Amino acid sequence: MKSEFIDRPAILAEVNAAFYRYEQALITNDVAVLDELFWHDPRTIRYGAGENLYGIEAIQAFRATRPANGLDRVLQNTVITTFGDDMGVASTEFTRENTDRIGRQTQTWVKLACGWRIVAAHISLLD
Repeated sequence: MKSEFIDRPAILAEVNAAFYRYEQALITNDVAVLDELFWHDPRTIRYGAGENLYGIEAIQAFRATRPANGLDRVLQNTVITTFGDDMGVASTEFTRENTDRIGRQTQTWVKLACGWRIVAAHISLLD
């Protein structure tokens, strides 16, 4: 891909807005927005810190039963890169109060007819 198609300002701004909308929904446990921003398809994957979720139904079931407390976190080293008009990758590290563990999160975003959606996500924790 030619470099002029990477991080085009308008597309980068769209993915940044979607990423930070997701982040706000995550820390406030806005399950409706969290569900909205994942691709509603059985091919969607979310590898969590303690679970592997295959398909939107498994992701929604996880969200419905996830505890709503202790979700605040601080992001660091966030990198969002877009490729063309329809794909972006967001990677970040995060920390939470009362733990020394560092979390890592990667999301693959694709622009579909319904808007920007996460098609794959991975969360892991370092000791």
